Amino acid sequence: MRSLDDHIALVVGLVGPALSQSVPIDRALGRVAAADHVAVSASPVFDNSAMDGYAVRAADLEAASDEAPVSLVVAGESRAGALASTAVLPGRCVRIMTGAPLPEGADAVVAQEVVVRDGDLALFVAPTRFGSHIRRAGEDLRPGDLVIATGTQLGPRHLAAAAASGLAALEVAARPRVGFLVTGDELVAPGAALGGGQIHDSNGAYLRAAVAALGAEPVDLGRVGDDPATVLAAVHSAHVDLIVTTGGASVGDHDPVKAALTDKGIDFTPVAMQPGKPQGVGRVGGTAVVCLPGNPVAVAVCVELFVGAAVRAMLGVPEPSWHAGVAVQGWRCPPGREQLMPVIVDADGNGPATVRPATSGGSGSHLAGRLATATALARVGADVAAIETGDTVLFRRFTA
Repeated sequence: MRSLDDHIALVVGLVGPALSQSVPIDRALGRVAAADHVAVSASPVFDNSAMDGYAVRAADLEAASDEAPVSLVVAGESRAGALASTAVLPGRCVRIMTGAPLPEGADAVVAQEVVVRDGDLALFVAPTRFGSHIRRAGEDLRPGDLVIATGTQLGPRHLAAAAASGLAALEVAARPRVGFLVTGDELVAPGAALGGGQIHDSNGAYLRAAVAALGAEPVDLGRVGDDPATVLAAVHSAHVDLIVTTGGASVGDHDPVKAALTDKGIDFTPVAMQPGKPQGVGRVGGTAVVCLPGNPVAVAVCVELFVGAAVRAMLGVPEPSWHAGVAVQGWRCPPGREQLMPVIVDADGNGPATVRPATSGGSGSHLAGRLATATALARVGADVAAIETGDTVLFRRFTA
């Protein structure tokens, strides 16, 4: 059997980096930056006020006190979106609003709450510090400063920073096209009436959503039953970067994927893992193909470990880390194989995260109904026979 890490490396080795494309900021959410992006303009663009108040010369208020207020003539106004109407000269001040440009001659802003207005005069009862309540041009970013690094998955805050720095479009990795092919004569569409021996297809629904969640474009190659010729035709006709098949990859008498692709470039070697032991990997006609077992939990585990790794490699995103938690419930492990157990992870910030199985039925690959309760995968070494309460367990939260 092949080791789990060796199989991940084989899958990742099938793919290369995605091409890049420029997209407007309003279409960049969730995409991955394909280049470093630097500021075009300063942030703030100009010196401006941090609050509503009065723009002054600090020197004019050096002697101000409760007993001897200093009065300054209000010579104009500066508001956001317009230049100040006048400069601040000795003995004068300018009414200013938050975000408004600092008038020429001003070197401080005094909050309106501590100023008494009397007609055209403003009365100040305390000195003010040079530069107080002023946002200086470029104190956040200067032109040429790094705003977004290559490989960053773009969230709302990244887009806000890009816009503030003068960027209107971002260079991102093109979404890889990932085709998924579901096999099995027993499968019918979700919600359809079930005949004898039939089950609802959960793999198709999962793969469509999981591929999208990973940042790729899902391409449905169909539900093709158990006919090897149909499987081969679907694989040959796909125009995608990666094909994922489910089911028909084991050692049964009716395994259509294995029958169709064994002599077409796919290596079917079992992997020392539970669930997900039956695996196929290779290329068909130059297209990368990953063949997964058909049981739903095995599909979810294998997408997290193999398909996720391939998509992240194409996008230039690093693999997520494994973290240590403490088991609060024990379970058995398969001899000689690494176990990937869907688990529930609880963390309250007061100690190490706790880990418990998401199902009461172990890591059975058919227990699809309990997948919704799982928040992570626990990874247990092949030399471990059982996890006991209190044991340290590695876990990784689901990425899809």
